[in-house]
Amino acid sequence: MNPTNSNSFHRYPSIVGIALILLLCCPLSSAGNQNALTILVFGDSLSAGYGIKKEESWAYLLQQKLEQEAVFHDLRVNVVNASISGETSAGGLSRLEATLERVKPDILILALGANDGLRGFPVKLIEQNLEKMISMAKTRNIGILLCGIQIPLNYGPRYTRLFEKMYLNIASQNSLPFLPSLLGNIPLDTNLMQADLLHPNAQAQPLILELLFPALEPLIAEQIKAPLHPQPASINPQP
Repeated sequence: MNPTNSNSFHRYPSIVGIALILLLCCPLSSAGNQNALTILVFGDSLSAGYGIKKEESWAYLLQQKLEQEAVFHDLRVNVVNASISGETSAGGLSRLEATLERVKPDILILALGANDGLRGFPVKLIEQNLEKMISMAKTRNIGILLCGIQIPLNYGPRYTRLFEKMYLNIASQNSLPFLPSLLGNIPLDTNLMQADLLHPNAQAQPLILELLFPALEPLIAEQIKAPLHPQPASINPQP
């Protein structure tokens, strides 16, 4: 995908094409309040909005997008961004349980591991930390979107390969919705990156959401117990 050819997240079809009555009749999962959808974003600086204004970050834009599409007032949408710049998988593991108890999300967007990879931490250790966080969420019946991260070749191609494959393995073993790369091709365009060439700038944030939202849609559909984009009923041809 070429991010420079992407439009804003408003390109995506509205998720409220489904009938309002379906939402009123089908409660959300027990993790949240009825007629409420809470999404927890749990990551590092790539999700925390490092170096940009809060209202420019992709997590904030996600809140806006869902509010605009939840035009009916019976569904309250709350995106809680608990991401911390510099966070490692071990740091995330140490605080996730308390965060889940406090926020009680319906959906967890897990986007950690970049700082581990940049520091050359053992891939097996990162994997174990992510697995433990996923287990915490699964025991609470929380939907999980796992976001993979791409890292520079600082520690050689073998480490980078193992690191990136780790996310795919975790997603496969846990049958999770999976976004292979949170940033996609964005880092290839210096116009979309900050001066450090590690963090996306404000212009890149809608493009990150554009990459992420299709992977998130099925989880939202599951929470509201109806498909986001229902297919038209098939019509049997007359003999």
